[in-house]
Amino acid sequence: MLLVDAANVVGARPDGWWRDRPAAAARLVDALRLALAAGRLDGPAVVVLEGAARAGAPEGTGGDLRVVHATGSGDDALVDLAAAAVAGAHPVLVVTADRALRDRLLEAGVDVLAPRDRHRLERFRPRARRRATPSRPPSTKVRVGNG
Repeated sequence: MLLVDAANVVGARPDGWWRDRPAAAARLVDALRLALAAGRLDGPAVVVLEGAARAGAPEGTGGDLRVVHATGSGDDALVDLAAAAVAGAHPVLVVTADRALRDRLLEAGVDVLAPRDRHRLERFRPRARRRATPSRPPSTKVRVGNG
């Protein structure tokens, strides 16, 4: 599961987002929907909106994207969502620039990616926490060349 701290992802780019927080949130939600639909991101994904940004997208699920309106702290909502996913043995990746939130999530065993690394996001696959992967023995084939 991909969890997105909308406030920090939007705030990571000084593009004038502060003049219209709902519009900035709407752009982020639209970009996530397009990336999920195109297969550039693996779903499911959850984006958490707080404060004035909540007016930018209705709460609910559409396709692989769920929009959550935090009634209190967006950080607390993200931690609660991540903890529920981890408890259900689902791999989790949270995108945030908030250092205190990052520390809380890392303590809980959640993978965290900074918005500045979003170019890595499309290649990243959260690792499963509770599944053991059998190791493959090294190949025993010997290649013989011509010559």
